[in-house]
Amino acid sequence: MSQALLGVPCIILLAWLTSSNRRRFPLRLAATALLAQFLLALCFLKAPPLQKALLLINHLVLVLEEATAQGTAMVFGFLGGGPSPFEVTGPEHSFILAFRALPIVIVFAALSALLWHWRIIPLIISVLGRLMEKSMGISGAVGTGSASSVFVGMVETPLLIKPHLKSMSNSELFMVMSCGMATVAGTMLGLYAGILADSIPSSLSHILVASLISVPAAILLAAVMVPPHGHEYNTATRMDSPYKSTMDALVTGAGDGLRLLANIIAMLIVFVALVYLVDRALSLLPLAGEPLTLIGIFGRVLTPLAWLTGIPWQEASLAGELLATKVVINELVAYLEMAALAPGRLSEHSRLIMTYSMCGFANFGSLGIMIGGMSAMCPERTADILRLAPRSIWSGLLATCMTGCFAGILL
Repeated sequence: MSQALLGVPCIILLAWLTSSNRRRFPLRLAATALLAQFLLALCFLKAPPLQKALLLINHLVLVLEEATAQGTAMVFGFLGGGPSPFEVTGPEHSFILAFRALPIVIVFAALSALLWHWRIIPLIISVLGRLMEKSMGISGAVGTGSASSVFVGMVETPLLIKPHLKSMSNSELFMVMSCGMATVAGTMLGLYAGILADSIPSSLSHILVASLISVPAAILLAAVMVPPHGHEYNTATRMDSPYKSTMDALVTGAGDGLRLLANIIAMLIVFVALVYLVDRALSLLPLAGEPLTLIGIFGRVLTPLAWLTGIPWQEASLAGELLATKVVINELVAYLEMAALAPGRLSEHSRLIMTYSMCGFANFGSLGIMIGGMSAMCPERTADILRLAPRSIWSGLLATCMTGCFAGILL
């Protein structure tokens, strides 16, 4: 616990050291955001009624996974979880990621679109946005964008506040980017929960809480790294349904989910291949000992950061490599690697902390998605987006690690 208590101010210090203006520190916003994160973490991690509510959500997702398995078994047969037409001699190799785990993204996307059309998600986003606007003094557009990042992706979130992107200050724009990097979309919750289900009980509850309480951390660190100038745009953001009917929402959502699934598969293939190529190049360096790897280099750099979240030092090196995998490739591969770890390599408490610390889109692949999406939405801010977006990986990573600190303190 003492490490995690030390980790919170150290992470804020790291953000301040990389600030664009270290003379201007947003003290009021930082204090309210830190208090908001602590209260959210305390409520969701310690209050039994809220924990039971999250467990209910966990059970609902398990049912959703079973429903998805019915669809994949019908479409893909034994590759998707259906009965095998022959004797399986190596069942440990029969799980195919693309056919068994990833298709739930399509179902989640379709259901998310349906809930959006029925105005359930917009209502939740509106309440959270107003709450953060009143408590932290941030603009309504930033409050709405940051709240929506818990449910939708880093490209869909700016779409909600597209009319305000032109008039946002650089600080506000960076807050929206950082929140996108520090959270995961609702369409991904079931996928990550399914990966971690065997090693972490109630994994969906933890992932949902992690994404939720990372929002104030991302706002805090973004304001420290790119301090606001003091002006705000307190404008209401209307969120009309983009769908014409319930059926249109289901069909469009399924199509969006299919494109997202294809993008996930493509990114996994490309980035695993690129990391392999870089590792092969590093292995040509005439160095004694074990050959250098990209994840190994980043892992050594991030080991102290992992230790600050509450990971014991003897496990911090492995935790640093998991954080490096999350940044260099993505959090999906990092979760897959953590789930595949042999028992004892990471303690149960460390696995929980890492579940929180890795729960965000802060990686190089997401950077390309963010730049491409936001530049298309607001071409006149392309120069600002190109300058701020790379820094959002750092702010997003620090935000999820700060969430990991609170998990280390309270769990």
